[in-house]
Amino acid sequence: MLTKLKQKVQQLLSSEARVAHSIGVTPNIATIIGFVLSLFAAATYAVTTPQQPVWLIVAVILLMASGFCDTLDGILARTYQQATAFGGFLDSLLDRYADAFVLAGIIMSGASNVVSPAFSLAAGLAALVSSFMVSYSRSRAEAAGIRMESIGIAERPERIIILAASSLVAAIWLPALIIGVIIIAALATITVLQRGLHIYKAIRGKESESPSAKTGIGP
Repeated sequence: MLTKLKQKVQQLLSSEARVAHSIGVTPNIATIIGFVLSLFAAATYAVTTPQQPVWLIVAVILLMASGFCDTLDGILARTYQQATAFGGFLDSLLDRYADAFVLAGIIMSGASNVVSPAFSLAAGLAALVSSFMVSYSRSRAEAAGIRMESIGIAERPERIIILAASSLVAAIWLPALIIGVIIIAALATITVLQRGLHIYKAIRGKESESPSAKTGIGP
C-alpha cells in the first residue's frame, strides 16, 4: 500500500545515496548494515521490561535506521546499475531473518507479556507466520510472471510503521506493543488473502486469453 510513497521517498534520498556511493557503500553492504541494525533492535526489544520502557524508543530508532538502509540499498542498485540477482536474493533473505528476530525479541520482551507469556507467544507467532506468507505469496506469484508489488494493505513498510508506532505508544502504555503485533498479524493475513485473490484473477485471465481456451482445444 505504501509502495508508491516509498518510490517518492527513494527520490528524496538520492543525495544520501550519492554520499553513500562516494564512500564505497554498495547495495549489499547497505543490506547487511540494515540487517545488523535490525539485530540490535531485536536485542533492545528483548531487554525491555515494564520498569524500563524507554528501551522501546531505542528499539524504534534502530528499527527505522534498519528500514532506511533497506530503502537505500534499492536506490544504490538502481541509480548506479549495481542490481544483481544475488543482491535481490540477499536482500529478501535478510529481510525475512530481520522480521523473525525482531518479532522474537518482542515475544521475549517483558513489555509484551501484559496478558500472559503464552498469549504473547501466540500473537508473535501469528504475526511472524502471516508476515512470511505475505513474502512467500509474492515470490510464488512473481515466479509465475504475476506482478505483486503494491498488492495488499500490509507489505513490509506498513508492518514496520505499525510496529514502530505501537512501540512508541507502548513506552507510555505497555499494552500498545502487543496490540500492534496483533494488528500486524491481522493485516498480514488479509494481505495474503488479497494476494491470493489477485493471483487467482490473473491466472484465470491468462487462461481465458490462451489459444486453447479460445478454440476449446485442450491437451
